[in-house]
Amino acid sequence: MDKKDVQIRSCEKKVMAINDAMYVLGGKWTIHIMTSLYYGKKRYSDILEDIDGISGKMLSRSLKEMEINMLISRVVKDTRPITVQYELTEYGKKLIPVIDKLAEWGMEHRKKLAGRDE
Repeated sequence: MDKKDVQIRSCEKKVMAINDAMYVLGGKWTIHIMTSLYYGKKRYSDILEDIDGISGKMLSRSLKEMEINMLISRVVKDTRPITVQYELTEYGKKLIPVIDKLAEWGMEHRKKLAGRDE
């Protein structure tokens, strides 16, 4: 296999990996929810309050998808009334550096668009 073939295969693998990641993280609200949970366990109503523009129905759907993808865990507390908390799993916490970098880039981009970064 020559150098060009190796580069093509590497590119294909990287594109496939990005495709897989975007499938899981590409939902409109996934990163927002993860950012809310970045700071610790939260109840459904706390997450709903943290994220402007998300409906209760969409939050429920997103939480279920994220639980299926092992990014978050749902913990039911034996209290009266029953309390449900969500938190990032250890697997989900592996995305914290990605979220940090994304936020850093977003702040930089906002400054650049406002003409404050020249």
